[in-house]
Amino acid sequence: MNSLDFSIVWQALPYLLHGLAFSLQLTVFAFLTGLGLGIVLALVRHLKVPVLAQLVVGYTTLIRSIPLILVLFWFFFLVPILLTPFSVDGRPIPVGAGPTAFVTFSLFEAAYYAEIIRTGLRSLNKGQFEAAAALSLSTFKTYRYVIIPQVIRVVSPILLTQTIILFQDTSLVYVLSVVDLTGAAVKIAQLNGKLVEMYLVVALVYLAICSTASQAVAMLRERQMRTVRTR
Repeated sequence: MNSLDFSIVWQALPYLLHGLAFSLQLTVFAFLTGLGLGIVLALVRHLKVPVLAQLVVGYTTLIRSIPLILVLFWFFFLVPILLTPFSVDGRPIPVGAGPTAFVTFSLFEAAYYAEIIRTGLRSLNKGQFEAAAALSLSTFKTYRYVIIPQVIRVVSPILLTQTIILFQDTSLVYVLSVVDLTGAAVKIAQLNGKLVEMYLVVALVYLAICSTASQAVAMLRERQMRTVRTR
């Protein structure tokens, strides 16, 4: 331990912060986009839309059964080949590492958020649907103004827990040479050989952010439980 030199961390701090900013941007984008898509997928399955409901089941089952890193590779290497017919010169159209990360994470998380939302829909009191019907609300308005807001509130601890996992998973984009927090640390460590120092600092950053977020989730869950007990 006496041989550790953390001065390199301070020198590389701007680059590390740049990587952390990308990780946070990817997390926020994948959360918002994935949640939006997840709500749509959950509603399609909940309403049992013909054909589409079966496709949603297949999609969520497939995505939740394979590793995220494999989905990243699929998108990065196969999509350019699939886009070849649209190329003017007949060559594969490169997608790029950045777009691959944002699109892949959004589509991947949508499957998990869809299952969380679907669980919330199933747990909601049927009286809510009956009350909306008594008010002559359309199906769209019923879910937009009555059902979905309540479902989001009920499953918010689970959604946030999944988002913490999402933030941790952003470290996988380094395999695409994207400069996220882990990728920045890897590049710096390879240049100066300070592997232990860089990886230790990155681990502490993940620990600080994820433990703080986990405590917030625990407080939110406890608050919900107190609200239920007082009713």
